Amino acid sequence: QVQLVESGGGLVQPGGSLRLSCAASGSIFSINTMGWYRQAPGKQRELVATITSGRRTNYADSVKGRFTISRDNTKNTMYLQMNSLKPEDTALYYCNAHLQYYPGRPSDYWGQGTQVTVSS
Repeated sequence: QVQLVESGGGLVQPGGSLRLSCAASGSIFSINTMGWYRQAPGKQRELVATITSGRRTNYADSVKGRFTISRDNTKNTMYLQMNSLKPEDTALYYCNAHLQYYPGRPSDYWGQGTQVTVSS
């Protein structure tokens, strides 16, 4: 079992920056890939960025060059540094952890989300 808690969301002006954090607890060393997803009102949840245990990263085209995903296993924490924020980045951001396969155990875990609002 893995528990995830997001923090760092808030209200920021266009062009500003925010850093999101996701604290993980439980079966920490069973985690393979972690990622950030977001969902805006009336839209589908979409992938923002992922990072593997080997620290390979992947980004959505809409955030590439502006966002940076990282993880610190000594602190059991994942981060999303968001720069040059745009109004279209406004969404509820969710932390995700994908565990190594094990029979009878869920593979995906989610946090409760943290709100990011980009507005003047």
